[in-house]
Order: sequence, then structure tokens, then C-alpha cells
Amino acid sequence: MNSILSQYMMRMILASTALVLVVLLALAGLFEFIAELDDMRGDYQTPRVILYTFLRLPQLAFEMMPVAALIGSLLGLGSLAANGEIIVMRSAGLSIRKLSGMVAVTGFVLLVSTALLGEFIGPPLDYFARNMRLEARFDQDDERLGNATWVRDGPVILHLERVSPEFEFGSLYMFLLNDRNGLSAIARAENSGIDDDDQWVLENLHETRFEDDGVQVVESSLAIESFDIDVELLGISLVKPQSLSGEGLMTYIAYLERNSLDSRRYETELWYRIARTTTVMIMPILALAFVFGSLRTGGAGARLMIGVVIGLGYYLASEVLANSGQVFNFDPAVIAWLPSALLAIVTVTALSRIR
Repeated sequence: MNSILSQYMMRMILASTALVLVVLLALAGLFEFIAELDDMRGDYQTPRVILYTFLRLPQLAFEMMPVAALIGSLLGLGSLAANGEIIVMRSAGLSIRKLSGMVAVTGFVLLVSTALLGEFIGPPLDYFARNMRLEARFDQDDERLGNATWVRDGPVILHLERVSPEFEFGSLYMFLLNDRNGLSAIARAENSGIDDDDQWVLENLHETRFEDDGVQVVESSLAIESFDIDVELLGISLVKPQSLSGEGLMTYIAYLERNSLDSRRYETELWYRIARTTTVMIMPILALAFVFGSLRTGGAGARLMIGVVIGLGYYLASEVLANSGQVFNFDPAVIAWLPSALLAIVTVTALSRIR
């Protein structure tokens, strides 16, 4: 019997959540499309704007999933409560703990779906969409196609002036530091790239070395260097944190920490992503607590309003804390988990007051 009821509640919650998510994505996609209209140039015209918007939808779905789960759970469970089905379940001997466990199963299904979306679907499509947008906008302007970036490998700091999607870097500046973090050499290569063996190929290299007895200039038509920076790591350095998978974030955080660089931005994104995914499981249980209150006899409009207010509050609190945490140097894990922890406390408190 419990298995049948659990499946029944799961269908109600998942169906409502899917409907809410479609509506939210329709609105978000419309706003994304309108915002991109001002950036049209070159080959980036209306058809590609539409394609860009569709490719961004999985990432937007991942970001909106906690809100969709809360509103969908409120609508689904609220409908059961309004029809008296929740009361019948309680009368049949189901305790609040058992009902919470049933709803938690649905939350776990949503959690797994959100994790898969945020790890394997959203980031790759978001990265592809941004690259497509960049290439379409500047396809006729080779000087602007690509990204400049700084990377570090121990005592060596590299500045790549133009990294193309094919990882052809153009000119490269190399700064070599000594044991006291002073400048010991500067080098410039007219062209650079990484071969199939992850070796750095530098063409027409001009190096100026600062020595105790003077300055020495060394020139080479072709130089092979071995840096602990491969194509994968370099590609990660060019991607926005939102477009990286969890594995990519952890790889880049390890690289930054290994080179004593600031990793708070990427740590914040990683913990924020984990906390957001976990919060999806909390939302249906929180909705269960609400449907036993005044919302049991309220309409769908009241439940929708409660869901929007709580969901919007959670989203704004998460964004504000994430940004302020980087500004004021707060611990990324604490900042990311704080809104979720507050929701968990509210959920436990609300359930404990139900009799």
C-alpha cells in the first residue's frame, strides 16, 4: 500500500514540477532571446539567436530547478490536500514521518535528475552555445576571434594574446620568476601552440634574461617547452565557471591552489552547485509541511504565491550571499550552504509542529 501511495504522490509532484519548469523556461528563454537581440552582428542573426537561446535552456533549467520543485510540490501536494486525500492517508495510519519519507523519495528522484542536468547536459551545451555565439559574431574579424588569458605554472607566468577554439595561441609572453618572486627573464614568441604530446611549440622566441652581471638576449626560431598546462586545463581557464562541469571545477581549483592563486570564485560556484542540487530534495518536504496548514483549504493561487515568494527569496539570498562572499572573503562552503541550511531548519521546525 505504501509503495502505491508513494508512486501516486511521486506522479503528482513530478507532473506539477515538470509543468512549472516548462513555464519558467518559457519565460527565461524569452528574456534571454530579447537580451541577445541587441548583440546581433556578423553571422549572429535571429536564427542563431534562437539556437543560442535553446542551447542555454538546460543550464537555465538547472538553475531554476529548486524553485520549480517547490512550486510544483506545493501545487501537487496542495491538490491532494484540497481533495482530502492527504487526510485520508493520515486516517489510514500514515504518520508525518512516513509521508515525509514518501515525499523524500520524489525529492531524491529530482535530485538525481538535477545532478545529471547540471553535470552532463547543461554545462557542455552552455559552453557550445557561447562558442557558437562568439564565432558567429566575430567570424569576419580574426583579430577579435579568440580570448586572451593568463596562466601560471609554478615560477612561469604565460600571457596568451589570442586563444582560438583550435588552441592556436598567436603571440605569447612568458615571465619567469626567481626564488624571491622577482623577475628573472621575459620572453616573447611570435606564434605558439600545443602539439599532440602536450608540448608547447614556440616559434621565433626572443628571451631576455636578467643576470647578476648584466642582461642576456637569446633568440630561437623554434623552441619546445614542457609546462604542466595541457589543452584541457587551458580550455577550462577560458570557460566561465557556470559552463564548467563539477569535474572541471575541481580540476581548475586544484590547479589554482597548486600555483597559490585565488580559487574562491570557482570554489563558490562548486559549493553553490552542490547546495542547489541538494536543496531540490528539501523542497518537496517543505511543501508537505505547508499543505498541512492554511494551504490545505486554499486555492492553487495561494499555493503558487507561497511557492514564488519562498523560491524567489531562496534564489535572491543565494545569489547575494555568493557574490558578497567573494567580495568579503567569506568561506565559500558556508556561504553556499547557508540558504539551504535555513530551508532545512524551517522544514524540520514546520513538520515538528504538525499533529
